[in-house]
Amino acid sequence: MKSAVFFERDGVLNLVETQGQQQIAPKCVEEFRPNPDAKPVLARLKRAGFLILVTTNQPGVAHGYIPRRELDRMHELLRGCLPVDDIFVCIHDGVDGCPCRKPQTGLLTEAAFKYHLNLEQCFVVSDKWHDAQAAHRVGAISLLLQSPWIGKGHHDVVLPTLEAIGEKILSSRPNLAAAVS
Repeated sequence: MKSAVFFERDGVLNLVETQGQQQIAPKCVEEFRPNPDAKPVLARLKRAGFLILVTTNQPGVAHGYIPRRELDRMHELLRGCLPVDDIFVCIHDGVDGCPCRKPQTGLLTEAAFKYHLNLEQCFVVSDKWHDAQAAHRVGAISLLLQSPWIGKGHHDVVLPTLEAIGEKILSSRPNLAAAVS
């Protein structure tokens, strides 16, 4: 079975504005700014054999302030800048009860089905507690960037930079292989 690293989009793979205690996701491709620190980390993980997958909640589509075509344009830009294998999106609002909206596990399990992944050999990288909770529910390892949004719930590892997270994943991989055999 394959292994993957799931990356949260907003705040990790693209830079976001903050307003008080909230991240403000881009609403159009002109506002979308890929994180330059992400490219070398993702490239190194991809060379090591990991699938690079993106998961993102985008309720702006459900609310009507981000057209789906504009979201697709942002993701085309992201794929052009970073070595991403696939992007999994939940466009629903929290009140919709959607099983793919993080912290639910639908995006992770959809990717596991599509790519034949053993989620217990996968990593989830984010700056938000939602992703760590979803990772925990499926047995994946969560690695969070230090941020105001990591919350007090479960997280496996909190590190200050994407580079440190990449190093942690690469150094953990032999241990995962030994645990499975």
